[in-house]
Amino acid sequence: QVQLVESGGGLVQAGGSLRLSCTVSENITNFNTVAWHRQAPGNQRESVASLSRGGTTYYADSVKGRFTISRDDAKNEVYLRMNRLKPDDTAVYYCRALGSAIWWGQGTQVTVSS
Repeated sequence: QVQLVESGGGLVQAGGSLRLSCTVSENITNFNTVAWHRQAPGNQRESVASLSRGGTTYYADSVKGRFTISRDDAKNEVYLRMNRLKPDDTAVYYCRALGSAIWWGQGTQVTVSS
């Protein structure tokens, strides 16, 4: 059973930065894609950023230029660096790994105050 554990969420003022981490219980190079999603209250879960095994990245339009996804294969960790945060970025952020199946973490809360 693959386990993903997110950390790094918290309360930050608008314009601030946070770095989320996702620790994966298996070698992350085994997965086709690792990604971050988020879900705000009353909204559907949405894709924020993804990173393929080959290094291809995807970003939602709403976070382009502000968020950066990266990974450390030696540590089996995936990161989401979030800069210039906005109140609209407030959500629970989830890490996802796609391989032979899809695995999700439990989520970490990010709250951006205005």
